[in-house]
Amino acid sequence: MKPHERTVAIAVAPNGARKTKADHPALPMTPAELAACAQACCAAGAAMIHVHVRDKEGRHILDAEAYRAAFAAIRSAVGDRLILQATTEAVGIYPRAAQMALLRKLRPEAASLAIREIMPDAASEAEGAAFLAWAHRERIWAQYILYNPEEVVRFETLRRRGVIPTARPSVLLVLGRYTAGQQSAPRDLLPFLSALDPAVDWSVCAFGRDECACALAAAALGGGARVGFENNLLLADGATAPSNAALVAQLAAGLAAMGRRPATADELRARRASDR
Repeated sequence: MKPHERTVAIAVAPNGARKTKADHPALPMTPAELAACAQACCAAGAAMIHVHVRDKEGRHILDAEAYRAAFAAIRSAVGDRLILQATTEAVGIYPRAAQMALLRKLRPEAASLAIREIMPDAASEAEGAAFLAWAHRERIWAQYILYNPEEVVRFETLRRRGVIPTARPSVLLVLGRYTAGQQSAPRDLLPFLSALDPAVDWSVCAFGRDECACALAAAALGGGARVGFENNLLLADGATAPSNAALVAQLAAGLAAMGRRPATADELRARRASDR
């Protein structure tokens, strides 16, 4: 095993678009809360933070200035020790044009993009391809969100056609859906991987108390993982996690038992640079 294969990329998704403090009092919503959460999660082993920002009423918003405020607070707390990933998630509110406009204004280090939202059909592919090519030229690290194995098949088709511009693209495989009582399981990963080219850089996120088990299964198979309150509030024993950092620390402890360790942000940046 090569040295870098013993490191595992851990991202934390601390808030998402849907949950509020009614779901968990420690869910971060303001720039200051995101900064404190980022600092704790970085210390626990995270190398990336997947950030959603909110308006004054706590609602999901795609706004470059709100992101700049949140990112400035996080950078003040952790410097460059975390990769800051902006979401473009529509949440049924924003059209494709607004999602793309956010990245053109913000130009973040990293961003997540759902293929089903950016390129929902064949008619949207030319515009989507031009946008992805622009993001690649701007050195924005795009992570493509894939919600089911059928989307993996379409993604691979787009990749072979050159619509996906990177030689080794990054994807996030979502094990489950945003539904009440959703419980993901490690076996949910198998149909995704059977459709995915081994050359693709991949991570998983999962729902429910088996989030950590799904993340460890991904690590054993060569992938990374995203954990956090966006998808799950529970520790592996079923208790409510006290913080996002507790979920990161739980995963890091599991990795140690497997002879692996969390990758650092700089290690991920170096790996990404070599893939371009």
